[in-house]
Amino acid sequence: MLSKILSSTVLGLDGVPINVEVDVASRGLPTFTIVGLPSKAIEEAKERVRTAIHNSDFSMPESKIVVNLAPADIPKEGSLFDLPIAVGILASSGGIERGSLKQSMFVGELSLDGKIRPVGGMLPIAILARDKKIKSFYVPSDNASEAAVVRDVNIYPVQNLVDLILHLNGLKFIKRQPPIVLSQLLKKEEYEIDFKDVAGQEQTKRALTIAAAGGHNLHMKGPPGTGKTMLARAFPGIMPAMDEEEIIQVSKIHSVNHEFKEGGFVIKRPFRAPHHTISRVGLIGGGNKLSPGEISLAHRGVLFLDEFPEFPRSVLEALRQPMEDGVVTVTRAAGTVTFPARFILVAASNPCPCGYLGHPKRACICSMNQIMRYKKRVSGPILDRIDIHVDVPVVSYSKLTDEKSSSESSKKVQERVSHARRLQAKRFAKTVIKTNAEMSTADIKKYCQLSPQATEILKLAFARLSLSARSYFKIIKLAMTITDLKNEQIISAASISEALQFRAQDK
Repeated sequence: MLSKILSSTVLGLDGVPINVEVDVASRGLPTFTIVGLPSKAIEEAKERVRTAIHNSDFSMPESKIVVNLAPADIPKEGSLFDLPIAVGILASSGGIERGSLKQSMFVGELSLDGKIRPVGGMLPIAILARDKKIKSFYVPSDNASEAAVVRDVNIYPVQNLVDLILHLNGLKFIKRQPPIVLSQLLKKEEYEIDFKDVAGQEQTKRALTIAAAGGHNLHMKGPPGTGKTMLARAFPGIMPAMDEEEIIQVSKIHSVNHEFKEGGFVIKRPFRAPHHTISRVGLIGGGNKLSPGEISLAHRGVLFLDEFPEFPRSVLEALRQPMEDGVVTVTRAAGTVTFPARFILVAASNPCPCGYLGHPKRACICSMNQIMRYKKRVSGPILDRIDIHVDVPVVSYSKLTDEKSSSESSKKVQERVSHARRLQAKRFAKTVIKTNAEMSTADIKKYCQLSPQATEILKLAFARLSLSARSYFKIIKLAMTITDLKNEQIISAASISEALQFRAQDK
């Protein structure tokens, strides 16, 4: 007898419907075959399903079983088809009432004792179930809260195969998962490093504040031990909280990557700090499974690249297009997918290989050739795409031991940053833009108004500093963020001068 069970897989960040067709023949040798481009994990489902059905005190048909995952031209990965295959076998052999399977979707991995284990990619699959107007969506109980954020879908958390069969046969019903409102989960996040704990470095803190307010990329350069890493790790604490749209988008990426968070959601802005030995695929994404890379996992958060020049040049060059477009398109033999990658790049580097070039008390031991080779590890086009360049000087003893430091706390800085972001949200309300850094050339001409004095300063700087066209527009975007922090409307001469100061650091 033939049964058709609706399930799903994930391609990129989107759920794709898969029909699990199960045929249990009335005659033939007892074989179990799965077709439809299954992965090794799906091939192994035969033993998991067979053993789980036996251990749940149900009968496994002793006849020819053929499972087809349709459409057959889409590669299938993972263990999420265990549950629909088991349901299809039991429905075809008379163990489940077939009428209860209409307008139902099943996803889950089976343990050998019949328990249902969580799977990745639940959020995009739940969105697919809503779009397909699925009446009942059966998911592992550990995935239920993740799926329940999607409205207009009846979510049934399943703990084991026995409970599901009793429910489908109308003998013992599973309680529906109540909907979850994301706003109820939002809370004030505590970060381990506060801005006020970092001694001195007021100029760098100002640069980080501007970067957080406008979504600008930033490059810190200074000797070892000046606080670059500490400041970078304190940076997420001054960024505004994510809204519901951002939470769902970021959570989808982490769900697809099998990074399960508490409650199934990423509430805090991501902070990713890959080691400099990372591969290009690890940073950008791709591989055999077309998984998102670090730049996508840092979407709407921070990508911190410490020891910036130590990353392979080919890896850094791959950042060019995502830094401009906010998305990355990965093409492999398995297909083509597009991942979002709108992150704030925070890079930290030393001025030379030994780290002490320009140090007030320690002599640099590097030759001029070594210094030049070190600086050439990061190309000009990459540096040109970074909005803010700031030197991080050595901290004096008096500032380190000053117990009456007047440094602002991360909370106070975050309040100013959030106010600037609200101004930008109002400005770009009718667009898809969220921050000043995302503005195009046309947007800059539409939304950014310079005072006559600011225009003259910018004109003079363009000639003297030999700025590129990209630098010219990035300076205006940076000045617009400074203007927002001042709660002003028109870019003043002071704002454009400060923006020029941060862009001219690396000239």
